[in-house]
Amino acid sequence: MQGAGNDFVLFDNRTMKLSDEDLAHLAPSVCDRKFGVGADGIIALQFDDQQKADLVMLYKNPDGSDAGMCGNGARCFAAFAVTFGSPQKFTFRVHQNIYHADVNNEHIAIHFPLQTQVLEQKVAKEAVLNVYTNTEHIVCPIPQNQLGNEQDLVSQGRYLRNHPDFEPKGTNVNFISGISDKSLCLQTYERGVEDLTLACGTGAIASALGWHHLQQASAGEFSYEVKVKGGTLQVHFTFIEENATYTNIKLEGPAAFVFEGQYYL
Repeated sequence: MQGAGNDFVLFDNRTMKLSDEDLAHLAPSVCDRKFGVGADGIIALQFDDQQKADLVMLYKNPDGSDAGMCGNGARCFAAFAVTFGSPQKFTFRVHQNIYHADVNNEHIAIHFPLQTQVLEQKVAKEAVLNVYTNTEHIVCPIPQNQLGNEQDLVSQGRYLRNHPDFEPKGTNVNFISGISDKSLCLQTYERGVEDLTLACGTGAIASALGWHHLQQASAGEFSYEVKVKGGTLQVHFTFIEENATYTNIKLEGPAAFVFEGQYYL
């Protein structure tokens, strides 16, 4: 499946019951674009043994590492679940966080259990914004004509992703350029993929909140349009001025099936 160009291999783990360790071992071979299927990550669907949500989404990066959350993967997961008979509105758990999915044909919305802030930070004398979206992100504003210099973005993204300030986990790096007060362009260097991807859902959220912060926008409810190479995502949120907190966060955008088949373990 793909969501705005972020592609994933999804499978039903309800009967296979592959462990977390099994999935970590499996991800690099499945995600390899030459010797495997090729993907930005693998996603397993299973029931919630803790009975806190309807389903559980297990996600692994192409290098087998874990991720706090994958927004575009979650939208694909939601559409995938509906094909197994899940209702169009349901809950699912990622680690200990409970998300709400709303599936409307190929248009999927994920409601995040998240209250976060935009923190200003200096990294090697460079001003960045640190925005936690249930996974680690920084946002770097750059001129729009630099968004196409992908070799430079990869180099800078790799440097910041591995910077000592973000040890031990590292961080995802988002390069943004504003188009208008409620729209922006985004390129994301993803940790675990170790390259630019066509889209990043949690990065789109971080970038929208960062763009709101940079404009010193007021309190209220907002909808931002985030243009990525793979399409367009919508980020909805509420900003509470008293404590500079973002809440009621929702990620919306397309998710589509590409193909299905058998993979031989």
